[in-house]
Amino acid sequence: MISYARQTQEEQPEAPTPVEEHIAPSPRVSVQAFCETVETAAAVQSAGEDRRLGKAHLKIQMGGMAAAIEAYRSAPTPNVIVLESDGRNDLLTGLDHLATVCDAGTRVVVIGRINDVTLYRELVRRGVSDYVLAPVGAIDVVRSICNLFSAPEAKAVGRIIAVVGAKGGVGASTISHNVAWAIARDLAMDSVVADLDLAFGTAGLDYNQDPPQGIADAVFSPDRVDTAFIDRLLSKCTDHLSLLAAPATLDRVYDFGTDAFDALFDTLRSTMPCIVLDVPHQWSGWTKRALIGADDILIVAAPDLANLRNTKNLFDLLKASRPNDRPPLYCLNQVGVPKRPEIAAAEFAKAIESQPVVSIPFEPQIFGSAANNGQMIAEISANHKSIEMFLQIAQRLTGRSETKKQKSSLLSPLIDKLRGK
Repeated sequence: MISYARQTQEEQPEAPTPVEEHIAPSPRVSVQAFCETVETAAAVQSAGEDRRLGKAHLKIQMGGMAAAIEAYRSAPTPNVIVLESDGRNDLLTGLDHLATVCDAGTRVVVIGRINDVTLYRELVRRGVSDYVLAPVGAIDVVRSICNLFSAPEAKAVGRIIAVVGAKGGVGASTISHNVAWAIARDLAMDSVVADLDLAFGTAGLDYNQDPPQGIADAVFSPDRVDTAFIDRLLSKCTDHLSLLAAPATLDRVYDFGTDAFDALFDTLRSTMPCIVLDVPHQWSGWTKRALIGADDILIVAAPDLANLRNTKNLFDLLKASRPNDRPPLYCLNQVGVPKRPEIAAAEFAKAIESQPVVSIPFEPQIFGSAANNGQMIAEISANHKSIEMFLQIAQRLTGRSETKKQKSSLLSPLIDKLRGK
């Protein structure tokens, strides 16, 4: 009998739409698919191009069950086998034959056209990891393979949120830091801000932190990156918010390869429910990889022509590179600068074919005071209207609508007064 690591439940709930669903990326595994129809082969091929299977090595062959049995008579089996089969008896008989040539630990996903609980029970009894009804789409294949490596008893894999400016100087870092604050404080999610602008990053200043170590130590020592190492690098800002600060020095050149941050992101995913990436406004292999690999993306733009063009370009590229993810979100910032001609939000939305999450007004006094004092807007003015906007962005990016209920006490009014001073 084939040895498989996971079995699915007999009654499966209706799958959520890709917009609402969070599918954790798969680890580095080998996947071989044996298809009977070109439609299924095309869906599997498209799934292999999805970012969540970016580390998986996928190979597709035609011939179904018979081809799989023949292939593994003289070759070791991969981590995952995807089999397409039309019939009931042929499928069960074929699985029995496959068991005689399959290595222990290999997991099998079956794609079939028979929607019958008796068949499903037989597949489970034989150790099949998942049964997917045809016809299948790319996201069905992605979900099935990735879920094989997300054990129910394991911690949820962290969600990566990337924030980037459509143009330099639009306040993307300020927005990302305040949104992360809202995620941690109002949604009570343990979060970490990773400042990826190693030369000129401002997260340390904005959170009033000056840690001796930070993100550079992880990037330049990828072989040392593990949970314990990352924990030592984190600087605690609040009970739920930590920081991986940039050195913000020019004593070395920060030229990175495309996969320079992979080990860091993988480790952060395994330790934190939410990771907010403050992505610098530059275009390189690693920034493109960070954006495409993120679970959700926020583009920060000012209401002018250059920002409109850049936002449109980013939207088009990211939607094409992430066909099974929801489109990026964007917000307008610094709206209403005196005497500056601006593109109206409605015109911006028409060109992008998407509405901005929020439009944040230009208020240099409070934003400047917060930056100079190393504080968030919520710390400067607890009732400022932009705080609600940051929460709206946080809710859209995380998919959460509930906010943490503050415990009240007799001293709450006094504490609120002191915070407001």
